[in-house]
Amino acid sequence: MRRLIYFVLAFIVWLALTWPFADGKFDFQVIIAGLIASAVIAILFHEILPKEHHVFISPVRVFWLLVYLPVFFYYVMKANLDVVYRALHPKMPIKPGIVKIKTNLKTDSGITALANSITLTPGTLTVDLTDDGFLYVHWINVKSDDIEQATEFIARRFEWFLKKIFE
Repeated sequence: MRRLIYFVLAFIVWLALTWPFADGKFDFQVIIAGLIASAVIAILFHEILPKEHHVFISPVRVFWLLVYLPVFFYYVMKANLDVVYRALHPKMPIKPGIVKIKTNLKTDSGITALANSITLTPGTLTVDLTDDGFLYVHWINVKSDDIEQATEFIARRFEWFLKKIFE
């Protein structure tokens, strides 16, 4: 079942990237190549893909993913502007450091999505993840060394959505 789900997802991504329906013509070679590539991906890589494959077939989870994407984009844009401000400011008001944050997410996919969301947001970079649910994050402007406050500033805005998607 997991391989089938990943085959379908890979094929959808293939279609979205190649779009063989352009100019009112249908390109069978692109479709055949996509089917072969999707099958190879599903067969060879299903072990390294998330075990929580039910995420991809639940309409409620897909809805929350679609809600999360604009929220994530908003925070990325906001962080971009903050980093640009700090880089262009004559005094360069930064206070870099590594802070420890605690996540409430339980699934590997959820924790990975949180770590990637933090890393993709300019000004923060996930450095390490411990077995007990702590993440170490390099932060361009440390506002607090306290675990709870740092978690509130960095992770809480993403965790609520990721919990609905992955758990």
